[in-house]
Amino acid sequence: MRTKRRWGALFVALLGCATTTHALTSRSGTAVSLPEGAPGVGFDDLRYSPTLHRVLAPSGRSGRLNLVDPDALRVTSIAGFSTRASYAGGHDDGPTSVEEAASKLWVTDRTSRALVSVDPQRRTLGKSTPLAHEPDYVRYVAATGELWITEPDADRIELMKLDADGTPSAAGSIDVKNGPESLVVDERRSRAYTHRWERSTLAIDVKTRAIVAEWPNGCRASRGIALDSKRGFLFAACREGTVSVLDLAHDGRILSTLRQGAGFDVIGYSEKLGHLYLAGCECGCWVILGVKSGGKLVQLERGSAPSATHCATADDAGHFWVCDPKAGRLLRFDDTHPGSDG
Repeated sequence: MRTKRRWGALFVALLGCATTTHALTSRSGTAVSLPEGAPGVGFDDLRYSPTLHRVLAPSGRSGRLNLVDPDALRVTSIAGFSTRASYAGGHDDGPTSVEEAASKLWVTDRTSRALVSVDPQRRTLGKSTPLAHEPDYVRYVAATGELWITEPDADRIELMKLDADGTPSAAGSIDVKNGPESLVVDERRSRAYTHRWERSTLAIDVKTRAIVAEWPNGCRASRGIALDSKRGFLFAACREGTVSVLDLAHDGRILSTLRQGAGFDVIGYSEKLGHLYLAGCECGCWVILGVKSGGKLVQLERGSAPSATHCATADDAGHFWVCDPKAGRLLRFDDTHPGSDG
């Protein structure tokens, strides 16, 4: 997720991302080193594919999309994206976001300003489609057969229609002033949700492409987003450390807020457990939050994390994952807490 990213990297450097260890658990997790990761990797998206049973980690500077087996911890590394020899912090280079659609993986390459198809079985790169502006996130809208690519430096979302043979073609754009930051698709409600950079979250009708609602999200600096489609909860994570639960059935009303860290960016969620996972450089911590049936947030655990971390995700095997940009690796932790009531 982009801050506009170059300014975001400067902001982090000035802030220092100081690590604190007050009231943190000490378990360290299991480290998974990524190929060519040692100089450092600027992660900007971290996901899990139940279909492939793999954690998906576009790995920035290294020019690789890494697929990690959550059980055996084997890494399948797919090279061929833009690379950079050195790592200076931030995440402005190479492959930065990934989506799964039409039996392929779709990766945004920020350096080449392209959308690249990947065959996950053959581990090969396919067609590269030029984009109008520097991309951030890519997400698939099944209801329209489109890939939506956020382009925050241009204040817009670019749309690509997937043809019958899986070939993308230009399908228009959506203007998002002061955004878009983060993107999640709600197929159940035919909506997509994204943030403005400060204080609010937008709901977009995926068929008309119109912004149909704007809701306060409790953030001074909006960053991460996640969705519980079944229970109708949308989660907004703030750079300053606040997390809010928005009620989709009641015009985005905030049901609960909690602050248990700082420096959050990419966040993960297990709909099965009702647990949110966050990691922040400014607290040097990861956090597990439970989401109760009425939308109330409760802290389940808070542990120490690498000083540059800012991203987390969950798999379906009882683990959550935290990125370690400076070391170019991922850390796997077990979630030992029972599921929240649903």
